[in-house]
Amino acid sequence: MESFQQLQVYQLAEKISNEIWLIVKKWDEFTKDTMGKQIVRSADSVGANIAEGHGRYSCQENQRFVKIARGSLNETRHWLRLAYARNLLTQKQSDRLHPLLNELSPKLNAYLNSLKQKAKDRTYATGTG
Repeated sequence: MESFQQLQVYQLAEKISNEIWLIVKKWDEFTKDTMGKQIVRSADSVGANIAEGHGRYSCQENQRFVKIARGSLNETRHWLRLAYARNLLTQKQSDRLHPLLNELSPKLNAYLNSLKQKAKDRTYATGTG
């Protein structure tokens, strides 16, 4: 079984988290303390949930954590929209993050679908369906 670090979906989630971290680090203290902590937590949560689900060794549990990661990605999108509206993100930063987020959404869905297929295949193979 491959490690979670080898999953493309995890690598992309980690890249997004690190990009956001570098942006938030430069914000003033008030902004870091209010919005900054929220956006970093939600972005970090995407990769953390992929990793945690992978470590559960159960397709059903793994699927549950991928769904949580998908929710965290949407929360991250929310915070980024607010940050942009409040002039905390430059157009260049937004243009850099937007394609990464748009790439991660379908990758999360594809990963979830692959886990569902694995679960089906196992059920079929063992005759427990």
